[in-house]
Amino acid sequence: MSRTAPRIHLDPARIAALEALLPQLNDGTRVELTLSDGRRVLGTVAVRPTLQQYRDAGGDEGSNGQLRLDDLDTPVQQHVVWLDEIAAIRTLPPIAG
Repeated sequence: MSRTAPRIHLDPARIAALEALLPQLNDGTRVELTLSDGRRVLGTVAVRPTLQQYRDAGGDEGSNGQLRLDDLDTPVQQHVVWLDEIAAIRTLPPIAG
């Protein structure tokens, strides 16, 4: 049984746009995300996301994915973001150490 998502995508161009985000979201990368609603989220990519198959509330199947970020200021706090909510990604410099 498939998991459900708030939105699924079937359009090849939209799926390609989601896939284009993945190389920017490698494990351990620090990022600032701008979401489609204007919110900004800063964090470290906990696990590189993948595009997966989900069902929507109507039972239709399509593509989307989830990104898990550890909060930049409070790493024990996690953010889960649907890939289709990401409007822009800005890679932040790694922590000097």
